[in-house]
Amino acid sequence: MAKRVKKARTKATTKKKRSLKPTKQQKIILGSLVMLLGIALFFSFISFYNTWKADQSILDHFTDRSKEAENLLNKFGAWVSHFFVYRGFGIASLILSGLVTLSGAYLFFGIPLRKTWNKWFWGLLFMAWISLALGFFVPSSPLLGGTVGFEMTDFLKDYTGSIGVFLVLLFFLCVILVSLFKLTPEGVVNFVKQKRSDLASEFAERKQQGNTAEAKETFDTLTVEKETPQVLVDDYTHKEEIPLLTPDIPEPTLKKEPEPDDGFEVAVAPKEETINDPDLDIKVVPVKSETEETDNLAAKLVDDFGEFDPTLELGNYQFPTIDLLDHHGGDGNITINKEELENNKNRIVETLRNYKIGIAQIKATIGPTVTLYEIVPEAGVRISKIKNLEDDIALSLAALGIRIIAPIPGKGTIGIEVPNKNASIVSMRSVVATTKFQQAEMQLPIVFGKTISNETFVVDLAKMPHLLMAGATGQGKSVGLNAILTSLLYKKHPAEVKFVLVDPKKVELTLFNKIERHYLAKLPDSEDAIITDNTKVINTLNSLCIEMDNRYELLKQAMVRNIKEYNTKFKARKLNPNDGHKFLPYIVLVVDEFADLIMTAGKEVETPIARLAQLARAIGIHLIIATQRPSVNVITGIIKANFPARIAFRVTSKIDSRTILDTQGAEQLIGRGDMLYTQGNDVTRLQCAFVDTPEVERITEFIGSQRAYPEAHMLPEYVGEESGTGIDYEISERDVMFRDAAEVIVMAQQGSASLIQRKLKLGYNRAGRIIDQLEAAGIVGPFEGSKARQVLVPDMMALEQLLENEKNK
Repeated sequence: MAKRVKKARTKATTKKKRSLKPTKQQKIILGSLVMLLGIALFFSFISFYNTWKADQSILDHFTDRSKEAENLLNKFGAWVSHFFVYRGFGIASLILSGLVTLSGAYLFFGIPLRKTWNKWFWGLLFMAWISLALGFFVPSSPLLGGTVGFEMTDFLKDYTGSIGVFLVLLFFLCVILVSLFKLTPEGVVNFVKQKRSDLASEFAERKQQGNTAEAKETFDTLTVEKETPQVLVDDYTHKEEIPLLTPDIPEPTLKKEPEPDDGFEVAVAPKEETINDPDLDIKVVPVKSETEETDNLAAKLVDDFGEFDPTLELGNYQFPTIDLLDHHGGDGNITINKEELENNKNRIVETLRNYKIGIAQIKATIGPTVTLYEIVPEAGVRISKIKNLEDDIALSLAALGIRIIAPIPGKGTIGIEVPNKNASIVSMRSVVATTKFQQAEMQLPIVFGKTISNETFVVDLAKMPHLLMAGATGQGKSVGLNAILTSLLYKKHPAEVKFVLVDPKKVELTLFNKIERHYLAKLPDSEDAIITDNTKVINTLNSLCIEMDNRYELLKQAMVRNIKEYNTKFKARKLNPNDGHKFLPYIVLVVDEFADLIMTAGKEVETPIARLAQLARAIGIHLIIATQRPSVNVITGIIKANFPARIAFRVTSKIDSRTILDTQGAEQLIGRGDMLYTQGNDVTRLQCAFVDTPEVERITEFIGSQRAYPEAHMLPEYVGEESGTGIDYEISERDVMFRDAAEVIVMAQQGSASLIQRKLKLGYNRAGRIIDQLEAAGIVGPFEGSKARQVLVPDMMALEQLLENEKNK
């Protein structure tokens, strides 16, 4: 009995909760009522200004049915408009009717009302400002500003005077323009400059038309000569984007003998005939092509206004300074321990002699982390014999890990890499400050660190063109990613490169949120530029594929092969922005923990990444992928084939080393930033530059505190297809266990095929078909990867109603 009572109470509570939430029909009815109320308010307010005098006497006799008002909505309109217009905000009350109508439309179409809160806030603020402004500027017409505007103006005048009221109005106007319309002083200046350039263009065109008419009068008596436009080199202190202008027709000049290479066609008689007519007039006809006219126009624009400068919008941008980076206890120099070198040399020689291997010469190259001993074996010694002694040499030296390079590419020696007892830290400051990096003429220069010979290692990401990073946990992958991003921040302007950052761990790349409006790119509907959700990763990758196709279309129209040629042509003003051309920044996609994406999304992630890796090099989209699990199911053959540049930090086994590098050696690294880099056949050992989290935070704060673009760089919008079947099953085709499965799903509030398998003892295929039927019936949501499907029916009562409605259709 107690259970029945408890169950009845539960049902009553559930029913009560459901009754509080309006249904779709209720929202439509309420929305239509609110919309009609807004329209009624609008006509009442409009009619008030024509009928308010006649309706004043009616206001006190609202309940008297024998009297009528002249307002379009009779007594209701007269009373409402008197309250809101006369005693309220005056003509600004029309904004209120618009807000009410908009709210009704949102209810009618099922749009959440919370999206109208911002509109209500700014609408009411703007209504109060208009009322105050009309009460101040037009005090003789109190109906325009209403009682609120008149009284507010009178109140403020008593304390601040007329000038104070004007300043208050000006302040709130600035608040509205800056916050609502994003108005900035730079935007006003650019608008004025654009208008001035338009006027200058119109003036030049009119002047050109006059010159053309003047030139035609003397054209019959003169020989036209094509002049090569002379480009004057000026020092431009300020560049601005100028629209394309129509080229001026060169003034005709006299020339007796045209040069054969000037592009002219001479109309003369055939060679077989000899013509001695002194009155024969030989005319030089210029051969003009469309390409020549475009080049001449571009040369004239460059001569007049200079090349297009993509950095002009952020012309005052300052690059990060070296002082933001720390020394980390080192100045980039290496301390030589001669005793350690001598001991290691003697032990290597002694170990090899024990196995009857003679050495003709030995040389040491000291690096920050390891020392390379180059040996020249005596004649007749097999290289494989030395290679097999790797563990024996490590035992004699008591070293952490020995790596033998047999032979060293390009040299007739064998290399033995021995870790130093006191390793030196390679700071990011020491490599960024080098001349090699500062003067690197590369598209996307990256400084990784230092080699064994203590040389700064700088490479061009644009020539890699994609980079694959792998290594065990805690061996330096995240520091390596920070070093790559820091290198680009120190060398490239925000207009030249954009980052797409994917961070499934949600903590590694969050510092770069501060430079969102400077350097980051994102989807139009994304709130955060750092992508952490796997669904958004898939949409972002597909959006990059769309961006790739769009860029290739632009390259095709511009008749160029790569982004470098395209941007050079655009800067030279040879491409018209009116045809859709624009300056194309490089886009660098950085993916941390790629293995997690492959586990949860699989082919949905691998396919667009493979497309980008195969095709995106020429249009400036480059990929950097990092993973801590370099297994063959994560780094597949398709991925490896399109990532020739690879970095391996320390891994746990030779198999992982072969997976990432196609050779072993990464398992013998000593960690803490020790890494192997390959771009083809040669493998280079490097010590990755160390950049700590506080340094990255200082750099991003320095950049983020400067003036930025209005928003992050927007990628093309991608609308993904819903995962799942999308098949509308007929009711007659449903499984006999459909209803039982629906009850199990609704009671558990968990939509998964495995749950149906366990509860109903069904096979996987049958449970999968039932899940598809439940999705088609609207009981569960679409497929969401590894997550369970969302259950759309809240309780058993709603399920009964849903199935009953289906039967009645």
